[in-house]
Amino acid sequence: MANGIFITGTDTEVGKTFIAGGLARMWLKMGKRAGVMKPIESGCVRSDGVLQPRDALFLKEMSASIDDLDLIVPYRLEHPLAPSIAAELEGVEIDLENVKSIYQQLELKYDVVLVEGAGGLLSPLYKTFTNVDLIKLLGIPVIVVARNALGTINHTLLTVGCARSSGLTVLGIIINNLSPNDDLSTNDNPRVIKELSGLPLLGVIPFLPVPHCENMELIADLLDEHVDADLLREM
Repeated sequence: MANGIFITGTDTEVGKTFIAGGLARMWLKMGKRAGVMKPIESGCVRSDGVLQPRDALFLKEMSASIDDLDLIVPYRLEHPLAPSIAAELEGVEIDLENVKSIYQQLELKYDVVLVEGAGGLLSPLYKTFTNVDLIKLLGIPVIVVARNALGTINHTLLTVGCARSSGLTVLGIIINNLSPNDDLSTNDNPRVIKELSGLPLLGVIPFLPVPHCENMELIADLLDEHVDADLLREM
């Protein structure tokens, strides 16, 4: 099993946090110690003067982590923008070596650490530093999360091509249904993406209505049913 796995997406809002949290819960059910990290989270809501990192809080809960929230999400930004832009607007300096140091602390504690990125592979995290650079800094492989809709074949293959040309290792692809309404592409997307990418299709996740998206056991059961657990155990 890879000790660390980076969860990236073909775009923003494709369900990376949902998938990362579900995978963490799945690994717990397998008897594995699963750590989580979202190094930089933008779009945090300010409450009583404190930025609340919704995604990182979800990951913490799903993984049953007792780690301090500052280890799970070292950098929190308020503006719902690419982290580099939000950091510039807010006057925040992001130390990527600090991110690496915290990741290494978590790596020593867990069988697997799931690291969720912000946006896609080329989304800027700080100045010119992208998710690709962060993955290289951490030295871990990638799982790609894609939405199941028209256009996803191109988006997914572009993401995979970017990863490969950057020297990253892609473990596989998870396709996520974000709508209850299928279009003409949804039945064929998984097959075509698997054939053209040459990568393992780790799972196709059915649509889960919003009221159920905070039910931890339901999410874990959904991924347990639709993600290839045998492939996960081999990672």
